[in-house]
Amino acid sequence: MTERVVLAYSGGLDTSVAIGWIAEETGAEVIAVAVDVGQGGEDLDVIRKRALACGAVEAEVADAKDEFADEYCLPAIKANALYMDRYPLVSALSRPTIVKHLVAAAEKHGASTVAHGCTGKGNDQVRFEAGIVALAPGLKCIAPVRDYAMTRDKAIAFCEEKQLPIATTKKSPYSIDQNVFGRAVETGFLEDIWNAPIEDIYEYTSNPAVPREADEVVISFKEGVPVAIDGKPVTVLQAIQQLNERAGAQGIGRIDMVEDRLVGIKSREVYEAPGAIALITAHQELENVTVERELARYKRQVEQRWGELVYDGQWFSPLKRALDGFINEANQHVTGDIRMTLHGGRAVVTGRRSQESLYDFNLATYDTGDTFDQSAAKGFIDIYSLSSKIAAKRDLA
Repeated sequence: MTERVVLAYSGGLDTSVAIGWIAEETGAEVIAVAVDVGQGGEDLDVIRKRALACGAVEAEVADAKDEFADEYCLPAIKANALYMDRYPLVSALSRPTIVKHLVAAAEKHGASTVAHGCTGKGNDQVRFEAGIVALAPGLKCIAPVRDYAMTRDKAIAFCEEKQLPIATTKKSPYSIDQNVFGRAVETGFLEDIWNAPIEDIYEYTSNPAVPREADEVVISFKEGVPVAIDGKPVTVLQAIQQLNERAGAQGIGRIDMVEDRLVGIKSREVYEAPGAIALITAHQELENVTVERELARYKRQVEQRWGELVYDGQWFSPLKRALDGFINEANQHVTGDIRMTLHGGRAVVTGRRSQESLYDFNLATYDTGDTFDQSAAKGFIDIYSLSSKIAAKRDLA
């Protein structure tokens, strides 16, 4: 029986060429799998037909936008996940979504190997392969660009030699990855970390320096899930899409950072994630109102570790699954409304309300009606500082 390889297919030059390249290098039949996580671009059926025209024996396409939002973006929102305190894991979240579809296709078609188009110096090769073996330990993984030195020049030459039905136009100077949760831009002149980004690289966000009217929005959550925008019910996908548009129009969610890649190098990345930043900002503030102090303090530690695991391709790992349980429990009372002003590149919280609120006006006020027993504070401070006081007496003796 002929070996079969499932290929993560985007419809672009590199993965189109990879279909014939893999067939020649391995003698295997190739099944192309394209997954829509809200990246935009061409129609899925056009992509499917192109894969077949380029030599795939089967081609599958999946509209996974709601799945991506519900099962991958939502956990990140509940975790307030920001790698290195800034990056909302745009690409890292989409990879396990795609992996799940690749593994399902491999099982369906009896494939022994999964292929992807990653290079050997990025994070995504790890995310794909660690995810694949976590779901199907018996599958092998190959990466033509990394394993067979499939450079772009070679890809263009192969495409022209085989007369493949895809344009071999000059490559963009940037490497771009995008989905509904955000957009990542790297390489080109951005590799010099002294160079400032130019306005041309942005698509999801407008220039925040341009004067415009502010936009006020109310985001409603139920147990950590965004369920309404300005009182109108939304799915998670719709919440992200609507805030991408509204926050993006105000220039919110631009991130220019040098980050620590999993493979050990530092890399300059420019991100746009207007909906993600608006939702995480709102969710964080609602947690401030509804989550008990010690739980909130510990959750912040968990959030950092959760984000590192996801960034490092450990979505399907035992630790990540265990932390999911903690995060879901911590979101049990994160229900209510957050009002924000979107303007000038910032999402600023201006109001909070919740039936689950732990904020007590009568305890917090300094005016008449204060129910806080201030006379209890002196004894509390005496006991709280006693161990430091005893140590200080010893150290100063």
